[in-house]
Amino acid sequence: MKKALLAIAAAVLAPQLAWAHAHLDKSTPAANSAVASPASISATFTERLEPAFSSLSVTGADGKAVDLGRAALDPGDGKTLVLTVGKPLPPADYKVTWKVLSKDGHKTNGQWAFTVKP
Repeated sequence: MKKALLAIAAAVLAPQLAWAHAHLDKSTPAANSAVASPASISATFTERLEPAFSSLSVTGADGKAVDLGRAALDPGDGKTLVLTVGKPLPPADYKVTWKVLSKDGHKTNGQWAFTVKP
């Protein structure tokens, strides 16, 4: 009886685990942090991403886009998007918006904010 219940539970839960969405696991700079201008901005997700359909964008306190180019997928893990910050960001509040498509075909999005201190 116990084995039958375990088999049923596994059959029900396994597909849900296989189709998990990519959620933000870690951000650099951290959400709501105050930092010196970062050399890069990165977001690590809980699932592997489709790089052609995944992006990071940064806006300043005025709502205008900060041109940092296109985010690159870290080939080592397939879960981290990285934006390289060439020229130091001036002191201000910034918002990072992410939109990703996980390898299983699910889209998720969100944002976090950080401050570059003087």
